[in-house]
Amino acid sequence: MINPLLSVTNLTVLFERKHSPDALRAVDNVSLNLFPHEILGLVGESGCGKTTLSRAIMGLTPVDAGSVVLQGTDLTKLTTAQLRKQRVKMQMVFQDPFASLNPRMTVFDTIAEPLRFHRKITRSDCPREAAGLLEKVGLDIKSTRKFPHEFSGGQRQRIAIARALAVGPELIIADEPVSALDVSVQAQILNLLSDLRKNMGLAMLFISHDLSVVRYISDRIAVMFKGKIVEIGMRDEVFESPLHPYTQALLSAIPVADPDHSYAAPLQPAFTDQPSQEFNNGCPYAARCHYALLECKGIVPNLEPLPENGSHKAGCIRKHELKLKRNLDRDSGPY
Repeated sequence: MINPLLSVTNLTVLFERKHSPDALRAVDNVSLNLFPHEILGLVGESGCGKTTLSRAIMGLTPVDAGSVVLQGTDLTKLTTAQLRKQRVKMQMVFQDPFASLNPRMTVFDTIAEPLRFHRKITRSDCPREAAGLLEKVGLDIKSTRKFPHEFSGGQRQRIAIARALAVGPELIIADEPVSALDVSVQAQILNLLSDLRKNMGLAMLFISHDLSVVRYISDRIAVMFKGKIVEIGMRDEVFESPLHPYTQALLSAIPVADPDHSYAAPLQPAFTDQPSQEFNNGCPYAARCHYALLECKGIVPNLEPLPENGSHKAGCIRKHELKLKRNLDRDSGPY
């Protein structure tokens, strides 16, 4: 059995609220594993806790409970100096490449800094190493003396990826890396990330709200709602046979680029402006769920697998009986 590269167990992150005595559970008891050479897609609506989870894994946001184990080392128990040494094993690519790159540093300086600080590359060897990294991400080596504002959004994201690769990580956390880019440029960056995974043996946590993007690049998919993982499974399992009503709602909301396409059933009312307070102590999705029962009011369902498929898990007490689907007329849709 292959040991996970990254293991997150019961991770919780709380944020205090000014006008409420109760803290906001931005990440609520999340557990997941990421295996070597795997791409795990993390999806969910805006504000569900995806970015907070990624920053907690990286040590950029304080953790209130739980553990983050990277190759046998619990990162939550390390000092700042010890955590800095572990950062060579995992790096992050942020959503906005213009904000994540220092506008006063050239491309060479941006890439040379981690080379010298973490890998102890000599000043004389840095140009060669930097040129090799730029070549890997598809940029001209003549770009090393330019500044970030001289590049397009897609090129800046390539620079950010090259910077992440500079320390030789085994894990990349990509937080919405293509959401700020044009569709044609998105495809280029996705193909680049996929090629880097194959050529360098990288594992990746890929965060996005775009289900089509996640389906294209991921091996497995985890669905997040209100700080909780509500479903996780292989890519095709989640898309073809969702176990959780929230996953079905997300899939049903995917627009189809076909004017003659018709929905097999109306979209379920998944998103409301004023969720009922009746279900605050139970399932986090119950107030919006089309299939909620009275029992959902007081039960927080665990993320458990189906008996016939241990890799596909969902946090819903009715997952065995609902037999959910995409809610689309499959004969006229693209999937």
